[in-house]
Amino acid sequence: MRAIMVMFDSLNRHMLPPYGADWTHAPNFARLAERAVTFDNAYAGSMPCMPARREIHTGRHNFLHRSWGPLEPFDDSMPELLKQNGVYTHLVSDHPHYWEDGGATYHGRYHTWEFFRGQEGDPWKGQVADPVIPEDLKKVRFGAYRQDWVNRPHMATEETHPQTLTFDAGLEFVRTNAAADRWFVQIETFDPHEPFFSHQPYKDLYPHDYDGPHFDWPDYKRVVETPEQVEHGRFEYAALLSMCDHSLGRVLDTMDELALWDDTLLIVCTDHGLLLGEKGWWGKSVQPWFNELVHLPLFAWDPRAATAGARRASLVQTVDLAPTFLEFFGVDRPRDMRGEPLPIAEDIPVREAGLFGMHGGHVNVTDGRYVYMRAPASPDNAPLFEHTLMPTHMRGRFSPAELVDMELAEPFEFTKNVRTVRVPGRTLVNPYHHGTLLFDLETDPEQRAPLVDDDAELRMAGLLVELMRAEDAPPSQYERLGLPAEGPVTHEHLLVRAQRDRAQRSAQPLPRAEDYPAGRLSLRTPLNALLSDPVAVEVLRRHLPGVADSELLQMLGATPLIDVAAMAGAMFPAQGLRRVAEELARRNESAR
Repeated sequence: MRAIMVMFDSLNRHMLPPYGADWTHAPNFARLAERAVTFDNAYAGSMPCMPARREIHTGRHNFLHRSWGPLEPFDDSMPELLKQNGVYTHLVSDHPHYWEDGGATYHGRYHTWEFFRGQEGDPWKGQVADPVIPEDLKKVRFGAYRQDWVNRPHMATEETHPQTLTFDAGLEFVRTNAAADRWFVQIETFDPHEPFFSHQPYKDLYPHDYDGPHFDWPDYKRVVETPEQVEHGRFEYAALLSMCDHSLGRVLDTMDELALWDDTLLIVCTDHGLLLGEKGWWGKSVQPWFNELVHLPLFAWDPRAATAGARRASLVQTVDLAPTFLEFFGVDRPRDMRGEPLPIAEDIPVREAGLFGMHGGHVNVTDGRYVYMRAPASPDNAPLFEHTLMPTHMRGRFSPAELVDMELAEPFEFTKNVRTVRVPGRTLVNPYHHGTLLFDLETDPEQRAPLVDDDAELRMAGLLVELMRAEDAPPSQYERLGLPAEGPVTHEHLLVRAQRDRAQRSAQPLPRAEDYPAGRLSLRTPLNALLSDPVAVEVLRRHLPGVADSELLQMLGATPLIDVAAMAGAMFPAQGLRRVAEELARRNESAR
């Protein structure tokens, strides 16, 4: 028995032919759906990248307890459990986050691993002189942006692209070990994650007239680009998607050639999707986790059932992947795993509802029809704590300042009697800005019209609390969300109606900068208008050094500065805000 997991990053369900897309070129995904089982109701869990991978290893949600980070000392790891039970495990990937501080404990759980360099500003090639960068619509330009342009010339052909090299190596492992038994290989590419860097043959699949600035790396923010620019960005994603489809085809061809369908489990999955202008948004993480981001493509072939071309309506999640591989190889699941094996052979219910979210963001629940997005009960999005024994962020360690107020928390059910360090948490964007949202996917599949329905909210809030308790959520999460840690959810806990105005404001199109002339600027001015006024920008720079150029403001679009201040805390000292307000008020008075 063998198993292959092919994993893509930011793979959009709604852009694949098996899920109804009629304009993207992805024949191998269609071919896969004919050969395997397609899941119609698969959802993400913890997001984004490394939290999702922690779920793939542990079969347990983790976003309620901590943000992006490594596997913890008390975590059970599916590949490591396989390794301990006589299954050879191999990881091949071009996903750079595995090798940063915030992911450095994952690859060591496999027997062997390979890494291919160059994706998304991977600190790979050294070049002191600045690279040649074309005019670009991307506004947020950290060091990774410069590094990406250093790397690109070293991936000038499809053969040298890290995605291609990843699949080359993965298929080399398959061919080398085709006659062996009991192995698991994870072939994982960072694509089609941004930047949407692909080669001309794939771009040629989507001919269109465009002579604007370079645009294959949208910022996580509201859409302000022209319709032509948005279309071009979507075509750049589609080209990279088609390259992913070609790589998938190579896997299917190899399974045909080596007759692996007879004894090899195949799962093709992703961690989350990506907004490409839908609902007026780019990216992820800075907006609610809409279905374009969390309703996932998922395909599975199990040789024991040999079911092909079938669809499954069961509600499944990322936490179900680890139990599926363990069950296939006859390895017992640890009791801490919350997931269940995927219902591949027959369409049987797995769960009544699924939990998903990002640390410090909305906490969400779906039963397959309704989606309930619970925002914080108060503007400060508090209390919020990180619980960890591995204090690292994506690319760095926790600072001493973050650890000054740390304390030991009581053990959780899954920490094996180990106490974690508890430190104050932080988020880039406060979900209070968006309000609590309730959607009926049956009548509103595009999530355009949030409901106000007390009875439906009461039922979904009850499911949410039930799942939070099953995950042993920290007490602070109930307080942050205004939900009971014990006892029933009642009408007094409901928030949709109370936060309706805030949700409606957040969903409005971006106001035009010209609607806010010099005499109307204040802390409550939308940021896109404030940042378009040169004098206002100078005021911000004077009293809030560095803020006017920060990625936070670029991302938040229509959010008033006073709301961002509530989100960002120390980044906006109160004295500086007062001086900004006073200077803008003086300017307004003189403008009149």
